Amino acid sequence: MSTLIEKLTAEGDGESVRFLNDIVAQLWPHINVSVSKMIKEIAEPMFKSMLPGPLATLHFTKIDLGPVPFQLSNVLVTKTETDCIKLDLNIDWTGNCDIQLDGSMIPTLGVQGVALYGRLSILLGPLYDIIPLIGAAQIAFVNPPVLKLDFTGAANVADMDMIDGSVRKIILGIINSMLVLPNRLLVKLDTANDYFKTQLPPLGIIRLTVEKALGFAEDKQSASRRFLSKLTRASPDTYCNVSLGAEEIWRTSTKNNTTNPTWNEAHDFVVTDLDQCITINLLDQDVGSDDQIGIAVTTVKDILLASGKQELSLVHKEQPVEGKLALSCKYYHLAAESSSFSVSDHSAEGLLCGIATVLVAGAFNIAGKREELKPSVVVTWGEKHHFQTAIKTDLPGTDIWNPIFDQTFRIPVTAQVVGDGKAFRISLMNDKAEMGSVDVPLSDVLEAPGMILQNKFDVGGGATVRASLCLRGITAATIEEINFPHRQE
Repeated sequence: MSTLIEKLTAEGDGESVRFLNDIVAQLWPHINVSVSKMIKEIAEPMFKSMLPGPLATLHFTKIDLGPVPFQLSNVLVTKTETDCIKLDLNIDWTGNCDIQLDGSMIPTLGVQGVALYGRLSILLGPLYDIIPLIGAAQIAFVNPPVLKLDFTGAANVADMDMIDGSVRKIILGIINSMLVLPNRLLVKLDTANDYFKTQLPPLGIIRLTVEKALGFAEDKQSASRRFLSKLTRASPDTYCNVSLGAEEIWRTSTKNNTTNPTWNEAHDFVVTDLDQCITINLLDQDVGSDDQIGIAVTTVKDILLASGKQELSLVHKEQPVEGKLALSCKYYHLAAESSSFSVSDHSAEGLLCGIATVLVAGAFNIAGKREELKPSVVVTWGEKHHFQTAIKTDLPGTDIWNPIFDQTFRIPVTAQVVGDGKAFRISLMNDKAEMGSVDVPLSDVLEAPGMILQNKFDVGGGATVRASLCLRGITAATIEEINFPHRQE
């Protein structure tokens, strides 16, 4: 049986990329410096806000990723429906690091080894007929990568599990928010590249139904029984945490006092790549902290090729757990039609009737003194959906009066939000103060060609925000209609 790590880093047949590894080896000293700086700038503020107690004072006193570069392997090259080149390849890094952390009331601790591996997706496009031929590169992990840390010093002896778990969680959180689908790191190869032509839409929506867990033995000597037994009751109170890529985790209800729970509960996830993993974490709810029973993993592609139904095996700490977890699904394409917005089949809690995608390219003609401007753009739709771009500052290479944002916000469309009929609101901000805004009626987007409204929206004071508002409904897809990835010969 495949282990969890093997499933998460699954790969197909691929080609050697020795020349890429040679390039990485030459660039490694520069990668070391830039990535070390980025880790310090991003991770330390998160330590302060997310770590408990004295751990919140942790800060880096040294970051050196060591002499060993990461290795790339098994590359697959395909072409997307939007005429972009897609590279899928494995990244594997076992680094001999020298990372030191210190904090108040905490002895100095360090990390001497890091293991990181996963499957990368690199999108190259749009494609041009003139140099540089490619407008931009977008880089992301298809699934959250596997990360292991080898601590030294005090952390290697005391509170190892807590420190390892807390620090690793923050680092993975940073990676997920920036580099795990649907999030992509954008690198412009052509400074004049139009972000509206670069951004790739998601593939569709998968409606997952967690049906039941079955086959857990009552034998006290069995592996599953050891996980499930409690001092105060015979059977566990079970629920599932379900995740897909960097999407928000969905939790089922809790079924009390049973080793054969039945849920039949459904939730919609947006699919960006058919190789994305669906991870179901089966847990036993308990006072204080919940106990993990086992994890089941499949991929979007695997369950669709299994006609939308699977009974998955579970593992706990890479060891098999007796029993199965039954999962089923339906798959929906995204389409430029609004008929699904009023269909009752898509109106239950956790279900979507479409997706709204908001692209914010930049703002123009902002008035104000250079040293006083910190512009950003806020997009709101209804009461629950509020998004903000990065706040720009007057740094070299930044035109603070005409800042470029190139950011995407994806809004789940539910029957309720469409029924409310609220307008999209685009606000130009200077730090925390609103400089101007414009309301874009929902009807304007619905009536736009292809339900895509692109414009330089006038927000007042002579300033404009270039943005794109796109609405997509959903239509049921058959297996025959799904474009499964295949290798280009």
